[in-house]
Amino acid sequence: MSTPAGSHIILKNKLDGGLILTASHNPGGIDGDFGIKYATATGGQCQPAESQAIQEQTLSIREYRISDCPDIDLSTVRTARCENTEVEIIDPFADYIEMMKGIFDFAKLKELLTSDFRFVFDAMNGVTGPYGKKIFEEILGAPAGSVINAVPLEDFGGLHPDPNLIYAKHLVDLMYSEAAPDFAAANDGDGDRNMILGSGFFVSPSDCLAILTDNYKLIPAYKNGIYGVAKSAATSMAVKRVADALKIGYYEVPTGWKYFIHLMDSNRITFCGEESFGAGAAHIREKDGIWAVLFWLSIIAATGKSVEQITREHWEKYGRSYYMRFDFEGLSTDIADRLMADLEAKLPALPGKQLENFKVADAYAFVYNDPVDHSSTKNGLIVSFDDGSRIVYRLSGTGSSGATLRVYLEKYSKTDLGSEPLKMLEELLRVAMAIAEIPERTGKHQADVVT
Repeated sequence: MSTPAGSHIILKNKLDGGLILTASHNPGGIDGDFGIKYATATGGQCQPAESQAIQEQTLSIREYRISDCPDIDLSTVRTARCENTEVEIIDPFADYIEMMKGIFDFAKLKELLTSDFRFVFDAMNGVTGPYGKKIFEEILGAPAGSVINAVPLEDFGGLHPDPNLIYAKHLVDLMYSEAAPDFAAANDGDGDRNMILGSGFFVSPSDCLAILTDNYKLIPAYKNGIYGVAKSAATSMAVKRVADALKIGYYEVPTGWKYFIHLMDSNRITFCGEESFGAGAAHIREKDGIWAVLFWLSIIAATGKSVEQITREHWEKYGRSYYMRFDFEGLSTDIADRLMADLEAKLPALPGKQLENFKVADAYAFVYNDPVDHSSTKNGLIVSFDDGSRIVYRLSGTGSSGATLRVYLEKYSKTDLGSEPLKMLEELLRVAMAIAEIPERTGKHQADVVT
């Protein structure tokens, strides 16, 4: 079952919570990774206070019992028993598909996918392969073979199940070739993240969230209005310009989906997203990769425009945030922590300084004050400039080893809409490297991963 589908099951059945057995984006199986995620009654990640309470309880466990219950056949929808516990085996697809049908116009989507529109969905050998086969090929009529890498594999078939320009290179190469289809999308291993591509064209996650928000009226479930939108602090400011124009609520939160959940539960936002290829809405309390794909297809079906046309017209309307992420991986924790501490100490002296062609407007540690539970969370360091450009520095522990320093660059332009992002951000990258003294402190003169 995909992570979004699991979230929906909890919400629909008003469960107290759920345990999700997962290896996340790591190879699973006997010799692979294994973990347990706890989802609360909202269907989303538990909040820090809940995690802490669970951790405290584990310290007092003195014994546990192992059941001798025989293995239960999970291949048939039915009710079984394990000792005194009733076990219900459910169809992992039915409820999720029903929910998607309640959000989108499947008749219009079928018209699109049964036309001469060329479509590819790459499940990257993750869990959404069977979902993609059922939704896009069986229900919506896309030609057989439109869903690729559709068989979930413990090791993802050797693929890294991250839907980005680096790890989905095979899909990127296809979309930039002479044989490119009209539209392509990729999902990650557990189905909560997505990447959108048009023929010879890539949509950044920041632009993706902004475009979805700007086109909400095209989707039946949202035609009567949306509450608001939220983004992670590291995500570009593109969606804020949309929120301001639509006069809807806007929030900026730390990285981590759990921060969106309070805003959804209190009816402050309908849409949300983050720079790591995640977008979602209040239909569940997780990111939802297939939802994002269906949303994009719905925009195309309603407008008759290509991915590139839709994106470029959005830039014409709002301006363009040139945006990229630079990951410096495998750093020792001590070096990474010291770099961030020393950088934070520099921030008060930066406003007003001229750094090449950029004048510093503000420099601060990002602090989020939750409007619902009034908690306070510090997450990353931000340097902003008087032309609207930004640098965001953040440490991540999700890399394969050590710490990862993530540097997010954003440069806004209202008039220059067609340049290459790396070229537009070249000078800002030099400034970012110099401010944090990255080469001197890490020995790295360029990022390990650029997205």
